[in-house]
Amino acid sequence: MKFSNMNPITEDDIANYLVNTPDFFERHAQLLATVQLTSPHGNRAVSLQERQAEMLRDKIRSLEQRIMEMIRNSSENVVIADRLQHWTRELFLAPSARELPQRIVDGLKDQFVVPQAAIRVWDVAPAFEGESFAQGVSGDAKIFASSLTTPYCGVNAGFEAVGWLPDPTAAQSLVLIPLRTPGAQPAFGLVVLASPDSQRFHGSMGTDFLERIAELAGAALSRLR
Repeated sequence: MKFSNMNPITEDDIANYLVNTPDFFERHAQLLATVQLTSPHGNRAVSLQERQAEMLRDKIRSLEQRIMEMIRNSSENVVIADRLQHWTRELFLAPSARELPQRIVDGLKDQFVVPQAAIRVWDVAPAFEGESFAQGVSGDAKIFASSLTTPYCGVNAGFEAVGWLPDPTAAQSLVLIPLRTPGAQPAFGLVVLASPDSQRFHGSMGTDFLERIAELAGAALSRLR
């Protein structure tokens, strides 16, 4: 590689030369022992070998942190899956279809430590039209529930469903779960979960388990139709 006398040698020129001349350090092995670099853990100078060792240790620490995070997430998912199984089991044990809505909300509160929960179901069979869970739902609320393709997680923005809760004023963050039978039919119900903690339910939450809850609850409540 030749450098022009008219132009000064730049760092890029040196870097390109070393990249394209892999045997340079074989011919000048003594240079590796004299190269001094600045340590990222202070202003002291360290050898190239020590700097490489520090970089390797940093990479190992980063990988260890990622592994620990994966283990924590896995453990949390196992706990959630176990709670979901307990909740589902209680639905199977309901002696009658009429008791299912209350079992759904009670189970969600108990298993997932949710301060408040409520449910409404519409388009039910005549035998269930007089039940409290089938009362007090406006046409707008039904349209809104059908518009949800995934559960809503976030702040209380004055949704009608908040009024179904025992203490609406204490609902700062919400989960709204639309209920459907298998397929793409309009929603026939809505579950609302609420917390006084404004950060308990937020928009960046994952909804995988909530979607499973929606599917299971929708399938169970299809007995009311």
